[in-house]
Amino acid sequence: MQTADFEFLLPPDRIAAAPADARDDARLMVMDRDGGARKHLRFRGILAELPPRSVLVLNDARVLAARLHGRKATGGAVEFLLTQRGAIEGRGDGLRNGRFCELWEGLTRGLGGKKPAATIDVGGGVEVEVVEQRDAGRALLRLTGPGPSLDAVLDDIGELPLPPYIEAARRRLGPAAPAVDDRARYQTVYATSPGAVAAPTAGLHFTAPLLAAIGAAGHEVARLTLDVGPGTFRPVEVDDPRAHRLDAERYRIPPEAADAIARARAERRPVVAVGTTVVRSLEASARANGGAVVAGDAVTDLCLLPGDSFQVVTDLITNFHLPRSTLLMLVAAFAGTANVLGAYREAVEQGYRFYSYGDAMLIRGTPG
Repeated sequence: MQTADFEFLLPPDRIAAAPADARDDARLMVMDRDGGARKHLRFRGILAELPPRSVLVLNDARVLAARLHGRKATGGAVEFLLTQRGAIEGRGDGLRNGRFCELWEGLTRGLGGKKPAATIDVGGGVEVEVVEQRDAGRALLRLTGPGPSLDAVLDDIGELPLPPYIEAARRRLGPAAPAVDDRARYQTVYATSPGAVAAPTAGLHFTAPLLAAIGAAGHEVARLTLDVGPGTFRPVEVDDPRAHRLDAERYRIPPEAADAIARARAERRPVVAVGTTVVRSLEASARANGGAVVAGDAVTDLCLLPGDSFQVVTDLITNFHLPRSTLLMLVAAFAGTANVLGAYREAVEQGYRFYSYGDAMLIRGTPG
């Protein structure tokens, strides 16, 4: 197996710079895990394609407005992307005169050198101190500011981080780039758990009425949380993808979700993962717990590749991913490399839109 095995020709104009006008108006390709003919419809038609009495598992992670901007004393621009909360030194209890103090891991741009920079104002009375600069732009940051926590002010001072390929697609379009309310559209309608720096994009196509209809049709809907980190965009730069290492990400499985999945498996009902983040959470939990999905908090760096088995997930809803990416490799592991790349070639020919704001596919399997 080579990374080059997951290459395909993708014209730049197939990369979506904006979402569909309505969430469920995105296109949907329906295919079987073992191959065969493919169907083409709109996402709102997915209810008729779901296997009966499924458990549909969603990732309710909410994207933080985690991109902060400031300037050094020299006037140079500095950018921070908060990626993971670290130790919390104090919250709104009078410590440090009522100012919060939180440690975060993050990515930086514009600091220069390895010597920690002076504290930088990023707006709203919030200051960032670079505690330690690490390799590849990573840093340990201490943030202080007014109020009980950074969460209370982050939406006011921060920007929602968009995937680099969306920003590149908009730059290519120039003045013709569409105007998008990314703060609304780059979140799922069920996003309730802040902590991600990228959206679980397979879920962007669902609307509240569609989810209600799915429940009314006899399906269960369960939720977990995986805090998507920036590593999801890190390219595979080695020839053998088995040598690639994913960044560890935190996930949380509530007891009610674990119970719903256990019932479904006992009754041999389908478990439909909405997105690769859900796949990784469920399969990581099963690998760590003798095949069972167990409630609780954990971290995973699971990278699923062709040849790996799937113990829990029987069906998958996902977007169309980058060439040579770990996300594409996971989908190929689930449904076969030749089958998936054939579907991708057909998607390009049929004018599907790719990546986070693009179209979706439902890969149907046979439970148990």
